Order: sequence, then C-alpha cells, then structure tokens
Amino acid sequence: MKARSLVFDLFGDYLRYRGSEVRLRALVALMDCFDVPKPTVRVVAARLRKEGWLHSRREGRETSYALTEAAWRLLDEGRSRIFARAAGPWDGHWHMVIYQVPETERALREQLRKRLSWLGFGALAPSVWISPHDRAAQLCAEFADRPAARLDVLRARSEGLAADRDMAGRAWDLEALDRDYAILLADYRPRLADYRGGAVRGRDALVERMRLIHDYRRFPFRDPDLPPELLPEGWPGRAAHEVFLEAHGLLRAPAEAFVDGVLGALPQAS
Repeated sequence: MKARSLVFDLFGDYLRYRGSEVRLRALVALMDCFDVPKPTVRVVAARLRKEGWLHSRREGRETSYALTEAAWRLLDEGRSRIFARAAGPWDGHWHMVIYQVPETERALREQLRKRLSWLGFGALAPSVWISPHDRAAQLCAEFADRPAARLDVLRARSEGLAADRDMAGRAWDLEALDRDYAILLADYRPRLADYRGGAVRGRDALVERMRLIHDYRRFPFRDPDLPPELLPEGWPGRAAHEVFLEAHGLLRAPAEAFVDGVLGALPQAS
C-alpha cells in the first residue's frame, strides 16, 4: 500500500468523522501501523500540500493537516464508485463517446482515456467508448474547457442481446475480471467468520480494513458494472462486492476504536 493512498484512506474512513483534521504526530502514529516511517510521512504530507490536496496550519510547535475541497471531491467520487452499484433494469441503450484528440496532445488523450475508464466506459474501438450507464454528460462537463478534445456523444441500440453481449466482451476483459474476483473471494470470504466473531481487533483491524480497501479499489477502474443480462453465467462480481461491504462493515467498530485510542493517547498541543 502506497503512503499517499494510506493518507487519503485514513481521512476518508476515519479522520473525516473526527474533525477532518489531524496533527502531524497523530498521522505519524497511524502511518506507523503500516510500517511507514516518520520521515516518509513528512515528505508525503509536504508533497500533498504542494499538489493542492492538503491544507496545513501551525499551532505552537504543532502542524495540523486537513484535506482541501478538491481532495474531498476526489475522495467522495472514488468512494461512490467503490461502494455504489447501479440499480434498476437496463433500458437496452448504449451511451457512446467518440473522441478526436490531436497527436500533439498525447497527455490529454491519456487523461481522457483514464476518465472514460473510471466512469465505466470500455473501448469498443481505439476512439469509440461505450457504457450501458448514462455518464457521458459528466465527462463532457469535465472536458468542456479543453477544446483540443472533441467529444461526440450518441445513444444507440444494437440489433439484439447477442450483439450486446458480444460488444461487452470486446469492450471489457471480463475473463480477467472473473479470475481476479474469484481470487478476492477466495482470500476474504473465509475471513468473514473471524470478523463476525470479533477475532480481529486493535491495530490488526485497522490494517486489515485498509488492506481490504486497497485490494478492492482496483476493481471499479476495470468493472463497468454491467447489467446482469450482459454478464457471463456465474459472474462473481456482485458476490465480491457483497463480501467487501460485509467485511468493511464488520471491521469498522474495532478499527475505529483503535484509531480513537491512538488519537486519544497523544498529548495535547502546548
């Protein structure tokens, strides 16, 4: 787990409910649970501040950090993609984005592709991306001030379910996702009994819960949350999501109790 990701996750799952601000030494104490040394914490905090993700303030000899508004927006968007799933039946329409970006704007093209993937679009052809979900307006709004990226948005239907399934199989690597979901289930499903029984507590609960988030967060980048009729038989994605939600919930109380203990054990600023 990368140190900068740990900082965001600590704010998102714990510190936001405890004043949304943390003293540097408290952050150091929490990061020590993941074997991140104090010098690294200082460097990461300074970089995140320079990049506009953290605010800092001084109170005596203490430095405290809080996320910026931009960081909270990023965190909340990521949280929504990780925890939420599309509800309701599919209307059978594909939302298609066709883009044109000059060869001289390779960085912009890569940025556009990353956002398309994050929003659940898949590449049907090099510059043609599709999604069963209506998220094209969000993409267009984000790139409205980038005229070098020309976006054409279409809403269309195929000739039938067989064609829809074929398109889904070409736009996303569902076989690889299937395998990786199965690995996640094999790893975490057997641990649920210990979580339910309260066998994982203290520092272990915090580390386990953070590792769970780390292991699961890569899936929303790859999984478009397709309607059931487009998925292979026996698709494990929904089961993996349910195991993730249950494990995350079961570990909440012991992990939060440990964080409260760490924060409460530190002397107050003088």
